[in-house]
Amino acid sequence: MWPQDPSRKEVLRFAVSCRILTLMLQALFNAIIPDHHAEAFSPPRLAPSGFVDQLVEGSARPIPEPLVQLAVDKGYRIAEGNEPPWCFWDVPLIYSYIQDVYWNVGFLKYYELKQVPNFLLAAPVAILVAWATWTYVTTHPWLCLTLGLQRSKNNKTLEKPDLGFLSPQVFVYVVHAAVLLLFGGLCMHVQVLTRFLGSSTPIMYWFPAHLLQDQEPLLRSLKTVPWKPLAEDSPPGQKVPRNPIMGLLYHWKTCSPVTRYILGYFLTYWLLGLLLHCNFLPWT
Repeated sequence: MWPQDPSRKEVLRFAVSCRILTLMLQALFNAIIPDHHAEAFSPPRLAPSGFVDQLVEGSARPIPEPLVQLAVDKGYRIAEGNEPPWCFWDVPLIYSYIQDVYWNVGFLKYYELKQVPNFLLAAPVAILVAWATWTYVTTHPWLCLTLGLQRSKNNKTLEKPDLGFLSPQVFVYVVHAAVLLLFGGLCMHVQVLTRFLGSSTPIMYWFPAHLLQDQEPLLRSLKTVPWKPLAEDSPPGQKVPRNPIMGLLYHWKTCSPVTRYILGYFLTYWLLGLLLHCNFLPWT
C-alpha cells in the first residue's frame, strides 16, 4: 500500500517540494521583473481617450489605419471590435470554441477523404490497441463482463492465474487503452493517435512484447537455454549480441512474420520520425 512504502513517500515528498519551490520562484520573479507593466501586456487601444489616459499610458499609440483595415479584411479580432460568440456563453470556454472553429476538432469531423494519409499513419497503433483489446476480452470474457469484480463464474479465484499481458491485473489498463482509442479515433485529429496512445497507455508496449514472446520461437527458446546464434546465419568470428531485440534483428530471416511486422514498424517509425521531425517536416 502507498502509506507503507517509504520509497513512494520520498518520491511524493520530492515532487511536492519541487512544485512548491517552482511556484515560489515564479512569484518572486514576477514581483522582481515588471514584465506585466510593459507595453506588450497593456490592453490594446486605438488612441488615448483623455488627458488622464495620456498621463497614465503615455506610451500608448494609435494603431495605424491600414493595419486595422487589414485585420478587418482578414477577419481578425480587434480591440473594441466584434466580440467572439464564446464571450456570451453561460460558461465562456475559449478552448472548446478554438477547437471547433479553428482546429475543426469534433465528433467525426476529421473523417474526410483528404485525411486518408493521416489515417494510414495512425492505422498501426489503432490495430495494435484494438487487437490487444480483442485478445484480452476473448481470453477473459467473464472477467470483462463483470468489470473485473469476479474472475470466474464459480466465484472462485484461479489457482494459476495468467501472467504477463493476460493477467487479471491488466484489465484496467486494457479498458483505459480502449477508451483512449475510441475517443482519439472519433473526436481527435487521427494522426496524433500514435503519440497520444504511446504516451498514455502501457498497452502499446505490453501487447507487442506479448506477441513476440507468444509467437516468436527464438524468444521462447531463451527461457530454457542461453541465446546462441544459428549456425547457418552466424558469420565466422562475429559475436551475437545478448540483447533479445538485437538477436532477433540478427536472425531476421528466421523470425516469424509477426516479429518482422512489429520490429519493422517500430524501427521504421523511429527512424523516419527522427529524420523528418528534426528537419521540421510533418510527422507526429
